[in-house]
Amino acid sequence: MYPITPAGDMAIDGIFWQLLAYCAGVGGSMLIVGSAAGVVVMGLEKITFGWYMKRITWIAFVGYIAGIFSYWLIRTYLFTTPL
Repeated sequence: MYPITPAGDMAIDGIFWQLLAYCAGVGGSMLIVGSAAGVVVMGLEKITFGWYMKRITWIAFVGYIAGIFSYWLIRTYLFTTPL
């Protein structure tokens, strides 16, 4: 679906692929039904989807954005050469 180039952002283990893996792994935490653990917690603790959306999702979203921003800072200022 996406081209893999020998070098640059789209290379194997390039920035694009690392951020894609981050988004896939962490993005499910914003919705309680996005992970198996969240579904289990809904059943055990009787948490409703609406309650989670109102009280928790914004916290997960802030952490998600902070993670992407931290990754950008690290790649821009600490590791400027390709990994």
